[in-house]
Amino acid sequence: MKKILPFSFIIIASLILAACGWGARSQTPAYEASESPAMMEQPAMAPEAGMAADRATTNSGSGLPAAAIERIVIKNADLAIVVSDVERRMKNIQIMAEQMGGFVVSSNLYQSYTSDYVEVPEAQVLIRVPSEKLEEAMDQIKKDVVEVQSESISGQDVTSEYVDLKSRLKNLEAAEAQLDEILKQATKTEDVINVFNQLVYYREQIELVKGQIKYYDEAASLSAISVRLIAEETIQPLVIGKWEPKGIALEAVQDLIDFLKGFIEFVIRFVIYILPVWIIIGIPLYLVLIGVRALLRKMRGSKKKVEPKVEDEEVKK
Repeated sequence: MKKILPFSFIIIASLILAACGWGARSQTPAYEASESPAMMEQPAMAPEAGMAADRATTNSGSGLPAAAIERIVIKNADLAIVVSDVERRMKNIQIMAEQMGGFVVSSNLYQSYTSDYVEVPEAQVLIRVPSEKLEEAMDQIKKDVVEVQSESISGQDVTSEYVDLKSRLKNLEAAEAQLDEILKQATKTEDVINVFNQLVYYREQIELVKGQIKYYDEAASLSAISVRLIAEETIQPLVIGKWEPKGIALEAVQDLIDFLKGFIEFVIRFVIYILPVWIIIGIPLYLVLIGVRALLRKMRGSKKKVEPKVEDEEVKK
């Protein structure tokens, strides 16, 4: 028994010393290791390592099940409508967007032509309205129109990208805070410069991520609606007397009308433009040509008269 007690004391003392040594090592501040010269000598590797850590923790950054995450969906719509008064309807759409808490992105009023070459107004309007009021806005735009030529609503689910950006932003801000603490405790000029360069890099990345998050927030909260306004005159049916051709007959009649219009336009252009140009240029050229021919004939006649006189003088000699 006396032999066992000293041996037990030795074992207990060894365990206590080992635990104390391990506890001392575990209490060493993390930033002390970060301040080591080995880290300060590799500033270019820190951003890449940080970005790799961001990507590694992005997918699990939210810590929430997929069903618990609010979906971020960007909804946009396109409309093509036929109206009786293009300009007035364009103004009404602009007023509606502002009343709903949205705004007008762009509006363009221009002139178009019907199949009869009649000038009519046409417009293109792009507005943004709160996404929860998208259906209401579409109904108001389509109200009392002559015809809805096309209508489409598209949605883009960016929840995954949004969650990734949020997680990445959290990691970047944590790295920025740690680098800020290291910068405060750095004493060597070289260490200060290296840590400062890394801090600038991380702050730039933070601003970029915040900009992307802001874009998704605005795009998801405000839906874009693109509206094309077509004048009623452009869709007027072709009527010949009391007959309204349809299908192949309509296409054939329309082709014949287009051919006759083209032929008449050619005749008008020829008479008004081409023929006068030919007259203005052709008559002087014709007169010049006649004068040159008359001069050549006169020169040939004088040569023939001179040659017989020369022969007569030689015979007399």
